[in-house]
Amino acid sequence: MPRFKGSGGWPITTLLARLAVQVNRVLFPVRFLILASSSAGNSAFISDGMTHLLVDCGLSRKETFARLEANGVDPCCIDAILITHEHCDHVSGLGPIAKKLEKPVYLTSATASALEEGKEAMHFRPFQAGSKLSIGSFEVQSFSLPHDAEDPVGYTFSSNGRKVGVCTDLGYMPDSIRYHLQDCDILLLESNHDLEMLKVGPYPWSLKQRVMSRRGHLSNDVVSQFILDDLSTRTRKLVLGHLSEQNNLPALAHMVAAQAIDRRGLTNIDLTVSEPRQQSSFFEI
Repeated sequence: MPRFKGSGGWPITTLLARLAVQVNRVLFPVRFLILASSSAGNSAFISDGMTHLLVDCGLSRKETFARLEANGVDPCCIDAILITHEHCDHVSGLGPIAKKLEKPVYLTSATASALEEGKEAMHFRPFQAGSKLSIGSFEVQSFSLPHDAEDPVGYTFSSNGRKVGVCTDLGYMPDSIRYHLQDCDILLLESNHDLEMLKVGPYPWSLKQRVMSRRGHLSNDVVSQFILDDLSTRTRKLVLGHLSEQNNLPALAHMVAAQAIDRRGLTNIDLTVSEPRQQSSFFEI
């Protein structure tokens, strides 16, 4: 049977498949909303119009639902919850939210074991860090993070050729993480502290050592070096998150990252800082 070809010599089936992807991107853009990103609470919402996911539950059920509704999102549309790790600023609202929604909760097996209280009332879907998950129309890639929790992970979410990365709560940037963050269209990346502010700040020395350790949090300078060395040229929206309220300033984090972007010559990136305790507007691709 002959293979019909369109312009450029591509088979018709290939052209139709590419057209379908483009139509889906127009009809179903990927939308990403940060509900909160700081040590006071972390939560985000991501949707491609077909599947709707909640990442972390570090706010109360009332506050989470109120912030979703303020952005036109019905909380009942959420298809699944994903948890990065068991620290309270990521799971304090998990029980009430999961009980209300009655939707699956994806988290690593070790994280599930660390959340004994109330787990019988939640629909846990444990997995091993590094696993790839298919959740509705999203392909979700998990990857291990160096942080002082049982088995913390970050995630990338892919749908119709678009990719969103969520990477906070880590002490340094190993090659494995740099690999997974390649080709993200939108990237939420921790920029927790300014090193000098941390050193002279109010934290006790033991806590300062924890934050600065390889299982702590990323500094502005480490983020700057990542931008210079490894930030994908495909990235269009870089969001700095999980800023310390005591040891950083939004303007300072923005300035350090912006300088690195300028030095790298990246002209197509929209740089945003997610300020502590505040929700963002929707980011869309």
